[in-house]
Amino acid sequence: MRKIFYNGDFITLEKDMVEAIMIEDGLIRKVGSERDVFAGDLEGIEIVDLQGKTMMPAFLDAHSHFTGVANNLLKVDLGECISFDEIIDRLVSFKKDNNVLDGEWIVACNYDHNNLKEKTHPRKEFLDKACPNNPVLLQHKSGHMGVLNSKGLDILGINFNTSDIEGGTIERVDGEVTGYLEEKAFINYQMKVPMPSFEALLEAYEKAQEIYLKNGITTIQEGMTYPEMIPLYKELLNKNILKLDLISYVDINNRDLFFSNFKEHVKKYSNNFKIGGYKIFLDGSPQGRTAWMRNPYVGSRDYFGVSTMSDEAVENAIKVAYDDDLQILAHCNGDRACEQYIEAISKNKKSNNIRPVMIHAQLLGLDQIKYLKQLNIIPSFFIAHTYYWGDTHIENFGYERAKNISPVASVLKEGIKYTFHQDSPVISPNMFETIWCAVSRKTKSGKQLSEDEKISVLDAIKGVTINVSYQYFEEDKKGSIKEGKYANLIIVDRNPLKVAIDDIKDIKVLETIKEGVTLFKVDI
Repeated sequence: MRKIFYNGDFITLEKDMVEAIMIEDGLIRKVGSERDVFAGDLEGIEIVDLQGKTMMPAFLDAHSHFTGVANNLLKVDLGECISFDEIIDRLVSFKKDNNVLDGEWIVACNYDHNNLKEKTHPRKEFLDKACPNNPVLLQHKSGHMGVLNSKGLDILGINFNTSDIEGGTIERVDGEVTGYLEEKAFINYQMKVPMPSFEALLEAYEKAQEIYLKNGITTIQEGMTYPEMIPLYKELLNKNILKLDLISYVDINNRDLFFSNFKEHVKKYSNNFKIGGYKIFLDGSPQGRTAWMRNPYVGSRDYFGVSTMSDEAVENAIKVAYDDDLQILAHCNGDRACEQYIEAISKNKKSNNIRPVMIHAQLLGLDQIKYLKQLNIIPSFFIAHTYYWGDTHIENFGYERAKNISPVASVLKEGIKYTFHQDSPVISPNMFETIWCAVSRKTKSGKQLSEDEKISVLDAIKGVTINVSYQYFEEDKKGSIKEGKYANLIIVDRNPLKVAIDDIKDIKVLETIKEGVTLFKVDI
C-alpha cells in the first residue's frame, strides 16, 4: 500500500527541504517537493492531508526497561505519595481493592524519599502497620533501593545473621535489619520475589507497548535482561506479541545462557527482537546518594557513594565485549564510575568499534569528555534529571557541581554522538518532555542549571531520533526521513521548532507509524 503525506511541516533531520513524502511497503520511497512526489500515476495511492500538522521520524528509546514498564502496571504506584501515611493508605487500599489474600506478596513502586515529608525511606515497622500478614516490597523510583516489611524479610531469609553483599547494603541498626536495602543487596533480593503469573505479565507487555506507542516510540530497549526473564521472552516471541522493535542487553555473567536460547537474535532482529550486547552496573543513583563520586557528598568528608564492581571485573567485561564484537552498556552516574569505565575501555579497546555506551552519565566531569571522543564512547544522558531531581542534586553536591549535570552542550562541541533516555519505568517515556528538559535545564523549583549546557531544540530532537539509531547501529534504517529508510514516522499537533520553549513539553503525538503501518492514532 502506498501513501502520500503533504500539506504539513516535515522535520526530516536531513538537509532536504520537504513538502511531501511517499511511503510504500514499509519504506520511505520519495521525499521532496509536492510536484515531485505527486508526479506519475496516483491510482491506488492514499493521499493524507496533514492539515498543517507536523510529521517527523518516530522516536527511538535509547535506554529503558521494557519488562519494568510492564511489571509496574501490576504494582501499587506510590509516585504521588508525599508521606509515610499516604504510602500505608495506598498499600491498605490496594490489598482491599484487589482482594489480595494474607500471605501473598504486595509489591509497590515509584516512591521517592526526596518527595516525602519525612525526607527518608520508610522502614519495616511502618510497612508492618499496613499489611502485617503480607510480605511487602517497596521499590524506590530510581530502582536502586527499596524496603521490605518484617514478613518479607522473613520469607527472603534476611536477618541479623545475613552476610552483607559486595556492592550493596543491608541496613542494620544495633545489629537488627531495618528492611532498607541498597544497590546489589536490593537487586539480588528483589529478583527472589515471585513474579506475577505468565498470563498477567503477557497482558502487561501488550499494555506497555501501548505506552511507548502513545509517546511516538517504535524502537524500545530491555536495559538489563536477567536469566529469569528467558521463559517470558520465549513466550513473547512464540505468541508474536512484540509489535515494536525490542533490543535486549543481557547480563554479561550469563551470556552463554542467552546465546544458546536466542542464537538467531544476536545482533539481528527476528520477530522484532534482537540482542544488542551486554549491560553492567558501576554505581547507584545520585538522588539516592549512591552514585560513585570523585569528591564527597555535601555534608560528608569521606562518603563518595557506592562502587558496585571491581576494576578487574569491569576490565574483564570490556574485554569480553570487544572479543565478542558486541556493544556494552555501563550504568555510570557518578564521575568516579565514569572514570572507572573510561579507564577499563582504554586498557581493552581494540580496532573494532563496538560503540560502548555510558548510561546516564549524570555527573560526567567536563575534564572526562575528551576521553569519550578518543574511545568512541556514546554518552546516553538521563537529561530529565535536570527537572525531576535537579533540586536534589543541588542538595547532594552543591550548586557548582550540580549545575553541570548532563553536560550535553560540552559533549556536542566535541562532536560526540549523544542520546537521551528516560530509564522507564523510572519516569514515563515522554520524549517531548525530555526535549524540553535538554533545552530549558530548569529544576522543579524553577532554578536554572548551567545555561552553557543548554542545546537547541533541533539538537535535542537528534538525541531521541537519529543519534539513537546510530547507537543501535541502525542509522541506515531509522532515525530520519530519508528515501530508503523504514517508514517509522509520527504526526504531532505542533512543530517543536516553531513553538515557545515551555510549550514543547505539551506537544501531543497524534499518530505513530511503524514500517508504514499505523499502530497508534488519536481519535479526533
